[in-house]
Amino acid sequence: MLKSLEGRTVIVTGGSKGIGRGIARRFGKARLNVLVVSRNIEEAEKVAAEIGSNASAFTADVADQESSEAMAQAALDRYGSIDVLCANAGIFPAAKLGDMTAAEFDRVIATNLKGSFLSVTAVLPAMKAQKTGRIILTSSITGPMTGYPGWSHYGASKAGQLGFMRTAAIELAPWNITVNAVMPGNIFTEGMDALGADYIAKMEASIPMKRLGSVDDIANAALYFASEEAGYVTGQSIVIDGGQVLPESLGALEAMG
Repeated sequence: MLKSLEGRTVIVTGGSKGIGRGIARRFGKARLNVLVVSRNIEEAEKVAAEIGSNASAFTADVADQESSEAMAQAALDRYGSIDVLCANAGIFPAAKLGDMTAAEFDRVIATNLKGSFLSVTAVLPAMKAQKTGRIILTSSITGPMTGYPGWSHYGASKAGQLGFMRTAAIELAPWNITVNAVMPGNIFTEGMDALGADYIAKMEASIPMKRLGSVDDIANAALYFASEEAGYVTGQSIVIDGGQVLPESLGALEAMG
């Protein structure tokens, strides 16, 4: 049983849908104050309403420094502290090499990688002043461990997050600020039903546990990294993928019988 985090404050970027929504709702259930951040204020307000009175919405573009700083200030103004940052905001438009433009590459890097840097930088004054903090990055198995056609820019950004994490963890350790990452595999999120049962079945077939993960699977890992019990864990990443990266080939899965 983790010690209660009730009353502490978490910022969740990209918190209006998918994994971010799951993280925001899970932290809300643990009774933290939750600032749900999205570029779409209506979607962020909807998630905040789902959580309840301990949550509120804020609109920000994490790729913009002033916007990220305003996000951090909003958390301080509303709740008085910033104890946890879940840097989850990310985009993944598909484009293969040869078709991908420099602008498309830059946009993904700006949101996923630069956005993590700017979000972390924005919360540092508050965390350093209180001499404690938890930073959790949402990376991916795609990039650090696997690849997928059309996602070279996405993969680069997610691998880059882990490189950033390791040095950030060293630099921030003197202030008792930890920096860790969750690395999701295939996770079932809203809207995936529209892809069809056959598509989902193919995804499940590549996973030893034969099912997609849930947003709660990711959120529970993030909650652990935010806990007091994880206070001596920093610069680490945890893969949450049902064993997807383990088989050396599809033949290994077929050999399971």
